[in-house]
Amino acid sequence: MTQTFDCIVLGVGGFGSGALYHLARRGVNVVGLEQFGVAHDRGSSSGETRIVRKAYFEHPDYVPLLLRAYELWTDLRAETSRELWDLCGLMLAGPAEGEAISGAHLATRLHHIPLEDVPLEQARTRFSAFRIPDDFSVVFEPEAGYLRVEQCVRSHIERAQALGAQLCTNEPVQAWETDGKTVKVRTEKEVYEAPRMVVTAGAWTSQILAELDIPLTVLRKLVYWFEVNKGEEKTAAGLPAFYFELPDGAFYGFPSIDGQTMKVAEHTGGFEAKNPSVLDRESRAADSRPVEQFVSAALPILKPKFQRHAACMYTISPDHHFIVDRHPAHENVIVGAGFSGHGFKFTSVLGEAFADLAIEGSTRLPIGFLSANRFQKES
Repeated sequence: MTQTFDCIVLGVGGFGSGALYHLARRGVNVVGLEQFGVAHDRGSSSGETRIVRKAYFEHPDYVPLLLRAYELWTDLRAETSRELWDLCGLMLAGPAEGEAISGAHLATRLHHIPLEDVPLEQARTRFSAFRIPDDFSVVFEPEAGYLRVEQCVRSHIERAQALGAQLCTNEPVQAWETDGKTVKVRTEKEVYEAPRMVVTAGAWTSQILAELDIPLTVLRKLVYWFEVNKGEEKTAAGLPAFYFELPDGAFYGFPSIDGQTMKVAEHTGGFEAKNPSVLDRESRAADSRPVEQFVSAALPILKPKFQRHAACMYTISPDHHFIVDRHPAHENVIVGAGFSGHGFKFTSVLGEAFADLAIEGSTRLPIGFLSANRFQKES
């Protein structure tokens, strides 16, 4: 039996849930196909929290997208009456000439984002829970904070369903094809047809789009929760989100949400995952050692041995920037991939971009710098 829709969203994690919502919001008859469940922990959109920020040190061209993302997160929060985020601020600490500090300053100069330079001695008083190296610079972004990741995914999906979207969970895709006019997707249960498809398959992108010819590397990443020392619970709950750029890696974390633990992880590093479907989710000494060393050195309010952990994946593009574009060979297939461990905060706005590209054929959102064409090989 074949089911027919106006659009198919293949992969309904962070980005797919955003696409499903924005398509349904426009009255599109859309179906989302997901190999796992809703807000699952098998991919890249789990683990309670993700940093959200505007002074984007990776590249200032992301900032206009973030300004729109903030508007859309605000709208979704109002629609769902859920606390989707906490704008508790973000402290960046690192060398003045490093990527984080210099990049945040550049984004601020170009886009007038509020950002405070905090002299080191003031930083040590204001952020006394941290040990900050003598040669570091510190900045504070007051409009940053964190998103509650599973709540965001669920909210996009539930609102999409309320607007008429269909969601099919626990349906791995077996194959897909298109003749340029119609896309056919076969799962273990059904065949689905639509004039257009959005592929947001995360770590499975290279399997679903094997012919895309863009080398995407999947990294296995572990995140950790550390117990807060007795008497420091109030301090831990009142912290901003934080990011340290150190000579041996970049580390980030969040204030305590449960009053007992804090989530801390390494943004750099990681080990390649050859098959995302059989990801090694155990914590090895090579995984935990750098994070525990960072906690021991920088966060004396925490016990230095982790209490629990979780696994996720980064799907890394060659230049660590996103891919948001039409499929090079199929105009009716839209691709979102390579979010490289810094994408979740964009799921609201890029969901809107995917809907634009699928329905209108173009978007006014400034996504040109994320084109797949930048990876084309010179002949």
